[in-house]
Amino acid sequence: MSAERKSLKSHRRIVIKIGSALLVDRKTGLKTSWLDAICADIAALKADGIEVLVVSSGAIAMGRTVLDLPSGALKLEESQAAAAVGQIALARAWSESLSRDDIVAGQILLTLGDTEERRRYLNARATINQLLKIGAVPIINENDTVATSEIRYGDNDRLAARVATMTGADLLVLLSDIDGLYTAPPHLDPDAKFLDIIPAITPEIEAMAGGAASELSRGGMRTKIDAGKIATGAGCAMIIASGKTDHPLRAIEQGTRSSWFSPSGTPVTARKTWIAGQLLPAGQLFLDEGAEKALGSGKSLLPAGVRRIEGNFHRGDTVAIIGADGHEIARGLVSYDAEEARQITGRKSSEIEAILGYAGRAAMVHRDDLVMTGAVRRGAKKEDRKEDAAHA
Repeated sequence: MSAERKSLKSHRRIVIKIGSALLVDRKTGLKTSWLDAICADIAALKADGIEVLVVSSGAIAMGRTVLDLPSGALKLEESQAAAAVGQIALARAWSESLSRDDIVAGQILLTLGDTEERRRYLNARATINQLLKIGAVPIINENDTVATSEIRYGDNDRLAARVATMTGADLLVLLSDIDGLYTAPPHLDPDAKFLDIIPAITPEIEAMAGGAASELSRGGMRTKIDAGKIATGAGCAMIIASGKTDHPLRAIEQGTRSSWFSPSGTPVTARKTWIAGQLLPAGQLFLDEGAEKALGSGKSLLPAGVRRIEGNFHRGDTVAIIGADGHEIARGLVSYDAEEARQITGRKSSEIEAILGYAGRAAMVHRDDLVMTGAVRRGAKKEDRKEDAAHA
């Protein structure tokens, strides 16, 4: 674990969370000049080859301004109506601002189940990855028009952390109306000390979290620390910084005050560990020698290389991948239900649509969802097991 702060430009994929108060003014509505400034920051990152995702709050705040709703707490149906109106305006604003640098925006509205239920998780991730692949910037928000208190995140700090882990981002930036973590809420304690680098989120760090700082923001420091636990635990670094000034990302790069939370590992390592060790295989895929060799060189598992299938699994379940000699060589998240997987076993990816009736995924198990486990052969002789261990 490294406590070293890194430049934004040293990262591959960055998730940026933006608080409501940064985007929306209670009286005047959308802060257009601020939005244009951060979009210019995003364009600069993309020009350096960095993939950027935005988790944007502000739909309810924007909607209640457009609808001229009174201040104070809203009823559930009022919040949902405000979100319905505000989300349209917000998406349009992001699209127009990013287009000034020839960047396409794509809107994605998520609910709690989209990141917690495996099938929906895989669908959401596939959509986001495709947007990034074609150079677009996903603009993500919780779907407040349908979410209720029982099935919602309730704040975009934790949603942003889930998006970061889901997409394998290596940095999460939380922009709000506070510039980082203090030993106590600075607006209540004048002796509160600022923390520049947080190597690990300990119980002492959690105790420092305060409450929300503004009416428009549902999340306070508590939710940011929760987000940090999610992100850093999956190998994603996190920054808490103020977004009150124009060009906040450029300001971070130039050394403005912010708090850096060190990752516990790497996104790939953390995710592979989760696949390999924490899930019980729901089935088995038996490979030919060619497919086994392809996996060893870092490629995805295609249907053509699968000889037979055992088990009754569903898309997104973990399956054990068995080599030509009958021993487990990998585990991964399968892209098809067992019945469909059996239909395309041994067939070319180009035949999938004709067999299943729809254009499925080319890989039975994509390399991003696969980890080599290197288990010794089951039932092998003692000397064979020693040989296997020597080459593990």
